[in-house]
Amino acid sequence: MRNPRNEGLTGQPRTPAKAGGQQASESGLPPPRERSPHAPERTCILTRRHGTRDELIRLALGPDGQVHPDVRAKAPGRGAWIGVPRSELEAANSKGKLKGALSRAFKTGEVSVPNDLSERIEVALRQAALDRLGMEARSGNLINGADRVEQAARMGKVHLLLYAKDAGEDGRRKLDQAWRVGGAEELGYRQGLEIPVERTILGMALGRENVVHVALTDPAAAARVLHALSRWRAFIDPDAGLGRGDATLADASAELE
Repeated sequence: MRNPRNEGLTGQPRTPAKAGGQQASESGLPPPRERSPHAPERTCILTRRHGTRDELIRLALGPDGQVHPDVRAKAPGRGAWIGVPRSELEAANSKGKLKGALSRAFKTGEVSVPNDLSERIEVALRQAALDRLGMEARSGNLINGADRVEQAARMGKVHLLLYAKDAGEDGRRKLDQAWRVGGAEELGYRQGLEIPVERTILGMALGRENVVHVALTDPAAAARVLHALSRWRAFIDPDAGLGRGDATLADASAELE
């Protein structure tokens, strides 16, 4: 298992394998691919390791001197970047290491780090992922329902298969098998990926009821969703196997928020 600390929160993006090409990993995830040489790099203030802005999380300094998560990297002013999972961030915060690193990054001693910063980051990452799913649903790039997803998967129309956290094992196995029949391994997968929220929350994000199984039918949309989901999961659980978001597949990086 690759360590997100060594590669930023999302590691290296990948491209789908061609038929007879790359093999999926045991986790069911596609193998990584080389980072674009043109992507500007940032440095994690805690580990000093480098990564692109899509691989790290930006923190912004508010007018009141308080540090806020800026996961979409849109806040004005100077930013500081971190590339560690939640557990390491909380340890650094409790020991004062984070405040010292932020003071140096922002070039001021007037820095207030909230005790629940890691929780705020997790909430922001979760919202970004759910917002992305909602946008793809409204754009017609997403389908749900076990029967519809199974049919699309068998026909080779699914580019990313997702489940709610409380999806049953039987349903997962059935759809995994359908997706493999439809060419999942040619894309670099062996199974669908879990979204770490229950079906009620997933349904609210999509504006639909009782959403358990979701499929992305557009390759660029699949890349955008995978990227957002990977950042979230890598922060809350670096061993989950989702630390390899794809920010470049089908030129999707230009559309990422």
